[in-house]
Amino acid sequence: MGIVEESITIGTQYQLAGILTLPVPAADTPCPAVVLVHGSGAHDMNEKVGNVQPFKDLAEGLARCGIATIRYNKRTLTYGKELVQDSGLDLTVKEETIEDAIYAADLAKNDPRIDSQKVFLLGHSMGGMLVPRIDADGGDFAGLIIWAGSPRRLEEIIIDQQDAFMKTAHPVMKWVMRRRIGALRDKFDRLYNMSDEEAKKTPLFNKYSTMYYLKEWGEKPAARYMQDLDKPILVMHAGADVHVSTEKDFEAYRKLLADHRNATFKLYPDLNHMFMQSIYSDIKKALKEYKIPQTVSATVIHDICQWIHARGE
Repeated sequence: MGIVEESITIGTQYQLAGILTLPVPAADTPCPAVVLVHGSGAHDMNEKVGNVQPFKDLAEGLARCGIATIRYNKRTLTYGKELVQDSGLDLTVKEETIEDAIYAADLAKNDPRIDSQKVFLLGHSMGGMLVPRIDADGGDFAGLIIWAGSPRRLEEIIIDQQDAFMKTAHPVMKWVMRRRIGALRDKFDRLYNMSDEEAKKTPLFNKYSTMYYLKEWGEKPAARYMQDLDKPILVMHAGADVHVSTEKDFEAYRKLLADHRNATFKLYPDLNHMFMQSIYSDIKKALKEYKIPQTVSATVIHDICQWIHARGE
């Protein structure tokens, strides 16, 4: 099956360039579709990092098995300065990510070539962490796919990643990092005792980010949304991922969804955070690894295709 790509625009006030990828030849009946939601950072529609483009790989692979996708530039990529100016440093994941995913869902549901009852959501990394909230806040998807996500709060993951960097650092650098991590821990320990106004005035990493970003998100944890979740959910995790943990994140999803009658879990031991072959398995070499051209595992794409098509049976 071939593919066709069409330029689209996501959003209203902040209009974002995107691509709708469709299978060809078109089926007699509308096809399923997946909205792709980026991880942290100012990503383009392909979620390009170094020389890998996981969302492009997903879009092409899913189209070849009869599933459409919508991908788009992240709002922080296109409107970084405007967002800071407009939000007054009150930026949250709602403005950064959630609103645009819902816009994309609406666009998909109103396209006659797409089955409005079979629009799914795939969130990667930070996007995966937000999947339950995006759905609850208005996305109303047919099913959810969490790709290398975590049900933990972001500040916990930040500390874990910093600890991982410190363990492989030079002794002098370890001392510097230990002090830095200690300061972060102290700041995070006070986070939920801060008022919103205090959090908005407390820098996170630089003058363009504040603790309010973490506070607003952390007060709406994934676990809260997942307690009452009854729709199909697919949790996919890469065993060689150096950004999130099999034990702390993937297994946490298993526990949260232990009683969910329609939850599926997939673990890929030798793949990295981009669901590509792991090379270094070292957080310090992650960016070096992403500079090596690779594509998303064909097995991963096949598993997503099978899972989505099974939802329509």
